[in-house]
Amino acid sequence: MLALGLLLVALLACLTTMVLTAVWQQRKFLGKLPPGPRALPFIGNYLQLNTDQMYNSLMKLREKYGQVFTVYMGPRPIVILCGHEAVKEALVDQADEFSGRGVFASLERNFQGYGVALANGERWRILRRFSLTILRDFGMGKRSIEERIQEEASFLLEEFRKTKGTPIEPTFFLSCTVSNVISSVVFGSRFDYKDKQFLKLLQMINETFIEMSTPWTQLYDMYSGIMQHLPGRHNRLYYLIEELKDFIASRVKTNEASLDPQNPRDFIDCFLIKMHQDENNPDTEFNLKNLVLTTLNLFFAGTETVSSTLRYGLLLLMKHPEVEAKIHEEIDQVIGPHRIPSVDDRVKMPYTDAVIHEIQRLTDIVPMGVPHNVIRDTHFRGYLLPKGTDVFPLLGSVLKDPKYFRYPDAFYPQHFLDESGHFKKNEAFVPFSSGKRICLGEAMARMELFLYFTSILQNFSLRPLVPPADIDITPKVTGFGNIPPTYELCFVAR
Repeated sequence: MLALGLLLVALLACLTTMVLTAVWQQRKFLGKLPPGPRALPFIGNYLQLNTDQMYNSLMKLREKYGQVFTVYMGPRPIVILCGHEAVKEALVDQADEFSGRGVFASLERNFQGYGVALANGERWRILRRFSLTILRDFGMGKRSIEERIQEEASFLLEEFRKTKGTPIEPTFFLSCTVSNVISSVVFGSRFDYKDKQFLKLLQMINETFIEMSTPWTQLYDMYSGIMQHLPGRHNRLYYLIEELKDFIASRVKTNEASLDPQNPRDFIDCFLIKMHQDENNPDTEFNLKNLVLTTLNLFFAGTETVSSTLRYGLLLLMKHPEVEAKIHEEIDQVIGPHRIPSVDDRVKMPYTDAVIHEIQRLTDIVPMGVPHNVIRDTHFRGYLLPKGTDVFPLLGSVLKDPKYFRYPDAFYPQHFLDESGHFKKNEAFVPFSSGKRICLGEAMARMELFLYFTSILQNFSLRPLVPPADIDITPKVTGFGNIPPTYELCFVAR
């Protein structure tokens, strides 16, 4: 009986191997994918990839396979794009073909293809067009949103003054102020910095961004078919996002109870009005799922990326006090000590503008980029990418492309200055990605970064707790995102 059982196990193992091999061979002949490291059935290139340092693993493979190559993350082939030329050729020159959103298995459990960030096809086009229209109606890129940012900056400065130069950890101060800008658009109101529910939300957003970058999440994205059935740390991301969804859903109910279709107060109101207008259309994309998840997309992205950049930026300025001194000098010359900074000041402050660009470039908040997908069979650089192939445009490899940045791994604001000290654009500056999937909130984020940095440095000098040379700017976690290290500093009134 034991021998028979062993024989059955052996036969089952052989059959499984044959099926996996057949599937593997079939996938190989679906198109002519770029070359890459030899992969094994099911486990793919797991042995060549370090889930603790996924981005760095891919950059090492680039040294052998070039700017465009294929890796198998589990059984799934992923085409990797490195450097400015390759990413531009895909996302800009062939923008339509590469406009799909790639599989993000760790988030798919929560989003299931709904919400503007992870949607595809007509749903994505409708939601993106609507979201952009409403964001602009509520002031994105206009004077009205500038005034909201200036107001929030004033609240932030007051909180810093209360510290009287004592050490603080800045994460939640910066998260509060940035989040309140997008909150005023999507929820129609701001939160008090001591609001316990607000602070809990910000903590969940911060933890979510960290979880998205952990090895557990990288592992889940590779082997979601198995991992979704197993207990463990990889499930924490799911529960965090579900809590955030519950909060958004509660805000939707509150808005619905007091909705005035003639006077929309915020993004949620505008979406609800559109839902009521389309209630007899069975094919409408204006439904509760898309409302909750699109609002969550905007709230999350509008909070975490800018606040992380500010946290990283303050750290870099403390490590390079000569740069901070030059910004102080430019602020004193252009704005002075009393007038509130405005966006119009940016063109008169090339050095400050260059520093902010360099902070964004070097901190590289989302180095892996968000996965794309080709929406039809696509010829690219002599290869054939079958419809549905996922593509990772490594934004970090563009922001540190040595062809476009003289010192790619150094903090060097002169990357964005010409010989006369005037601001100089660089086409490889793509922190918001590029092409049809470029970040919805780019205009607002650029405005926030300039106004917050100038407002803070107009009023305070930054004082580290250790000598500048000892400041470590290594990310706390590197994965989907580069998570800034935790640190304390003193805001000393000027």
